[in-house]
Amino acid sequence: MSTAEPACYSTPEESGLRVESLSFAAIPQQTRLFLDYLRDPLALREFYPSAVRFHHELPARAPEVLAAYQTDRRQLCDALLDMNAAWGAGEATVSNIEMLRDADCLAAVSGQQAGLFTGPLYTIYKALSAVKLAGCLTQRNTKTVPVFWIATEDHDFPEVAKAQFIGRDCRLAHVEVPGDVHKEGQPVGRVSVDDSINTVVDRLLELLPVSEFTPDLEAVLRDAWRPGRSYGEAFARMMTALLGSHGLILLDPLDPRLKKLAAPLYSRAAARAHEIATAIETRSQRLVEAGYHAQVTPSENSFPLFLHDETGARHAMVRTATGKYTTKNSDEAHTADELAQMALAQPDRFSPNVTLRAVVQDYLLPSISYYGGAAEIAYFAQTAEVYRILERPATPILPRASLTMIESHTGRVLERYGLGLADLCSGVENVLARVVEEHLGAETAKSFGATEESVNSELDKLREQLRTVDPTLADALETGRRKINYQLEGLRTRFHRAQMTRDEAAHRQLQRAFDQLYPNKALQERHINITSLLARHGRYVVEWIYNAINIGSNEHQVVYL
Repeated sequence: MSTAEPACYSTPEESGLRVESLSFAAIPQQTRLFLDYLRDPLALREFYPSAVRFHHELPARAPEVLAAYQTDRRQLCDALLDMNAAWGAGEATVSNIEMLRDADCLAAVSGQQAGLFTGPLYTIYKALSAVKLAGCLTQRNTKTVPVFWIATEDHDFPEVAKAQFIGRDCRLAHVEVPGDVHKEGQPVGRVSVDDSINTVVDRLLELLPVSEFTPDLEAVLRDAWRPGRSYGEAFARMMTALLGSHGLILLDPLDPRLKKLAAPLYSRAAARAHEIATAIETRSQRLVEAGYHAQVTPSENSFPLFLHDETGARHAMVRTATGKYTTKNSDEAHTADELAQMALAQPDRFSPNVTLRAVVQDYLLPSISYYGGAAEIAYFAQTAEVYRILERPATPILPRASLTMIESHTGRVLERYGLGLADLCSGVENVLARVVEEHLGAETAKSFGATEESVNSELDKLREQLRTVDPTLADALETGRRKINYQLEGLRTRFHRAQMTRDEAAHRQLQRAFDQLYPNKALQERHINITSLLARHGRYVVEWIYNAINIGSNEHQVVYL
């Protein structure tokens, strides 16, 4: 075994975990672009010019990335050190920031919005994917540190205001921060948490199961989510508390020092705004022609930066008939060159839109790769054009780790009825029907099957006899057959429901399995918050997740705790 293996490969045996893989093709609602990218990213080089098939191919990109990197590492790392220290960073993170000062150091990057209590589980999976990749590349002699970009500039507060979890009754529950703490247009990262957060934490702890891990969980929550803190800081403090021992570097792009470092790229993007918008529109059309979808709705009149007013609220800019750019309900308009000068002089008045954000990220950081989900992979198919126009090397995007955590009591339910995650993806009705047919009402189900077979067999005989008399009678019989089978199927469905009503325990167990593993007809990782697992297993679960992540796999991992 090489010394690279602990970081480069999944090591679930260290935690005594059983891990199974499930192809994304077996999971509903996956886009064709995502599935094709997983299958062979090199076949999509038209849209992903720097695509790699395997993470161990990334070191070959290091010379190109380092040669193109222009940001002052000293200023970058000074800012990162200050902000991470303020969030409670430990020795491992500080050491990584110092390593990033070296001219040959690269960054394995991921990121997400500043969600309540860290948001959905995939936020943790993204961060630990970057950690694992950085460790792997470093062990393979390509010096790399993990960086997590907190998307504090986003303004969609409802998306980050709620945390969903499995309550003590094993059912899906949620808590939510009141919407009035957010002002329209205000970046999420600058939302100030008020006294209402104490009530939200109280409610969360009230609904979660009480265990020996509760005091530690409460301490983490109370320390991070204090009244008066910004959403960005609260998120960063909790992420640091949970993942800091892994050396994760957190980055808040709202920091004025980072804005200043990004100013040259802001200015360049502003000056070439129309060229960028036109190129993205053309790329989007090409994606559609190739049978894929365009994640961003393009417009040749869009501007790659938002303009912030004196209150900090952001406003989209559009190109007018005169070729100048203005915001909605404003009489003031500027040329692209004027905005380019403004961005250079006052970068804190701007923030990148979705087409520019990744380019800014990879201008500030020497990014060897980025870990993203299906939507981000789709964005990169369009934003590769922005990299090209701004003469930046396009960063390869790797599919982030995707996991479903199955706790022992839920695992026993699935085993009892011979079910797996793929079965849950088929929907509640299908699963309930299967359980009734194979377990709860197997004898009656056999009778239904025998009746259907017998009825159709007798109808087949009658049809042949009718054909010798009058062929039109045989056609009429087929109409009758469809009605009979329809009635039998309806009766069978009513039987399934009646059987489930009689066996309330089984029905309750199966519904809870759906709540925990496939809530709201989506993967667990898209809804459930890490507090759900921390309350039941403590911080050990973070190490279990780290060990279960397989950065060499493009499949969904099913982890049995």
